[in-house]
Amino acid sequence: MSGRRTDRIFSSILRGGRRCLWPRGRYAWWRRCGHWLLLSIILVAVIAWFMPPDTQTLKQEGRIIYDRHGHVLSMFLNHQQQWAFATPAKRVSPVLIQMLIAIEDHNFAWDPGIDPLAIIRAAGQMIMAGHVVSGASTLTMQVTRMLHPAPRTLPVKIVEALQAISLYEHYSKSAVLGMWLSLAPEGSNIQGIEAAAHAWFNQSPRTLGPAQAAFLVMMVRNPNRLNPLTHPRAALATRNQILREAQRRGIISKAALERALATALPQRLYPMPLLSPQVASTLPSGTHSTIDAPMDRAVADIAQHALQQMAPSESIAIVVVSLKTKGIRAIYSGDWGNVQRDGFVDMTRAIRSPGSALKPFLYGLGFAAGIIRPSTNVADFPSNFGAYEPNDYNDRYMGVVTATTALRRSLNVPAVDLIEAYGPLRFAAHLRAAGTQLLLPYGADPALPLALGGAGISMRRLLALYAGLANDGVVERLHLIAGQHRRARRLLSPYAAEDVTAILNRSFPFGGPGGIAWKTGTSAGNRDDWAMGYNHRYAAAVWIGQPNGAALPGDTALAAIPILAKVFSILPGQPIDIHPTTRSLTLQRQPMGTLLEIASPAPGSQLTVGEPVSIRIIGGNRPFHFLLDGRPLDSNPALRSVDWTPAVAGFYQLSVLDASGQLVKRALRAVLPISAANAEWGNNVR
Repeated sequence: MSGRRTDRIFSSILRGGRRCLWPRGRYAWWRRCGHWLLLSIILVAVIAWFMPPDTQTLKQEGRIIYDRHGHVLSMFLNHQQQWAFATPAKRVSPVLIQMLIAIEDHNFAWDPGIDPLAIIRAAGQMIMAGHVVSGASTLTMQVTRMLHPAPRTLPVKIVEALQAISLYEHYSKSAVLGMWLSLAPEGSNIQGIEAAAHAWFNQSPRTLGPAQAAFLVMMVRNPNRLNPLTHPRAALATRNQILREAQRRGIISKAALERALATALPQRLYPMPLLSPQVASTLPSGTHSTIDAPMDRAVADIAQHALQQMAPSESIAIVVVSLKTKGIRAIYSGDWGNVQRDGFVDMTRAIRSPGSALKPFLYGLGFAAGIIRPSTNVADFPSNFGAYEPNDYNDRYMGVVTATTALRRSLNVPAVDLIEAYGPLRFAAHLRAAGTQLLLPYGADPALPLALGGAGISMRRLLALYAGLANDGVVERLHLIAGQHRRARRLLSPYAAEDVTAILNRSFPFGGPGGIAWKTGTSAGNRDDWAMGYNHRYAAAVWIGQPNGAALPGDTALAAIPILAKVFSILPGQPIDIHPTTRSLTLQRQPMGTLLEIASPAPGSQLTVGEPVSIRIIGGNRPFHFLLDGRPLDSNPALRSVDWTPAVAGFYQLSVLDASGQLVKRALRAVLPISAANAEWGNNVR
C-alpha cells in the first residue's frame, strides 16, 4: 500500500515539473521562456556561489599608522613594493563615492554583481556597429578584474561575471565598494584611494574635492595612458569629461564645476608620510597612536635643523608627552636611514647614562624624608668618599650653598653627600617601586655614583619620572597606543614634588619661554647630553650623543638645553607659577662640614631587638668614629652612616666623634618585639 502511494507522489511531482517547464494552452511559449529563465538564474546563482574570487590580494597591504586624530602618521610599502592600503568607504570623500557610482555603475545599489540591461545594451551596440562601443562592467566586475588581472577575452569575462555574482552573494555592497577603493590602480606602484590621495595630492582621502576625485576615478580607467606626468593632454581631457558628467548628473554644482575645471593636474608625486618611523615601524598596521602629527612634524624639523650643526656621527632624540594622559605626542628617535648615525635604532629606548638628570629625584626623596630642605646649607668642597672622589663638571667648587643652588647648579659633591645620607640602595629601591628599574653592571649593587648617573636608563623611562614630578610625584609609564593606561605609582609626596619643581622652574640660559621647570645632565666621559623639562601641560626630553657610546667631541655639555627651549616654544603653553614654600620640616639639617649632628635614629625613638637600624649623621668633618657604650662600631670612617642591630633589650649610649674633635651623643632604647614581650609577660604570670 505504501509503495503504491509513493509511486503516486513521484508521478504527481513529475507531472507538475512537466507542466511547469512545458506548459500548455494560451501563452504557453512565453510562460515556458519565463520558467526556463528563472531556472537559468537559479542555476547561475548556485554555480556562482561556489566560485568566489580569491581575495588574498587584499591582504597584501603595507603598514599604515594613524595619529591621535585619525590622520596618517606613517606609511610603509608592502612586500610587493607597492603602496597599498585598505580603504573603507568611510575614509573617502563623499563626492568621490558619488562620482564613482554615478559615472561607473549607477545601478550599483541594486545590481546582483552584473548589470543585465547593460550587457544587453553593449551586445546590441556591438552587433550594430561591428565592434565594441561601450562596456558593461559593473564596479563589482571591476573588483574581480583587480583581484585577478587577465586578458580581456570572452571566457575571462564570463568567469569575471560569475565571480562578480559570487561577491554579491558573499559580501555587502559596502564591503565590495571598500574592495574597489582599496584595489584601484592609480599609476606606478600606487594602489587604492588612500595611497593615491597622499601620493598625488599630499592629503587625506577624506578631504578630496571634485577635481581630485575626478582625477582618481579617471586614473583607474588606464593608469598608463592617462598618467598626467607622461600624457597630460589625455589626462586633462578625460578628467574634465568626468567632471562635466558629474555636473550633468547633479553631483556637483555649476560653480564647483568651473572651479574644478580651472584646477591644474598634479605635476609630481609627493613623498609618502613618514613621521616617527623607528616607532611606527614596530606598531601593528592600522594602529591609532597617541602621536599628534603636526606637533611631531614640528619636532622633527627642530631635530633635523640641529643635526645640521652636529658631527656626522652624532645623533639626537626628542620626546614630548602629555601630562594629562601620559601619551607620547611627538617622538624623534634618530636620523632615519642614516647609517653613520645608526638611524634605524630607536634612541628613545636605548639604555644610556642619565648623568645628573636623576638628581631632582634624589633631592625630592631627601626633602620627603626630612634629611634636607631647599634652604638647607650644603658644602661643595673637594671631598672623597673612601675611594670615590667626585668633582664638579668644571672643577670649580662653590663652598657653602643652599640645596636649591646645589640642585640648580647641578653640583656633584652635595649630591653624593646626600645619597650617602639617604642610602643608594634605598634610592634605587624607591625608583624601582615607582616602576623605574635602573640598569647596573652585572652583580653590582647601587652605590654613591648613582647620584651622578652611575646606572643605565632609557629616555622614555627618564621622561616618565619628570612627568611624575609635574604630576605631584605620581609616576606612570608612557605609552604610544591610544586608549592605553598604565599603572600609576607614587615616588614623591606632593610637597616634595612641588619643592623640586619650584627649584627647577627658572629661565632658560639662552632664551626661551618662561614657566618651564628644567634640568640638564651630562654622563661621565661626555657621552650623553640631556635636557629635561615640563610645564603644566607637557613634559619633554632632549638627548644628544653618539649611538655607539663614544664621547661627544668638544664642550657640548649645554648643547641640548637650547633645543629643549625651541621645543617648548612650539608647544601650547601652560607655564608653571610656583612660589617657594616655607613649610617647616620635622628635621632640620645643619650645614655639611660644620656642626656635627645625629640625623637618625631620632631622639626618643624606640628600636626593636633583632631589627637593623641605620645610624646617620650630618655635618662634621671626615673621618668619623661611631661608638656604642664606649666600644667602636665596625664602620667606614669616610661614610656618614653605619648599620647596627640591637642584640638585647635595654638602653644604649651612642657617641660619634669627627676629625675636628666634635662629639655628639644620643641615648637609645631597644625593646623586644611584641610577640616576644607577650611571651615574657605570660611566663612572669605563671
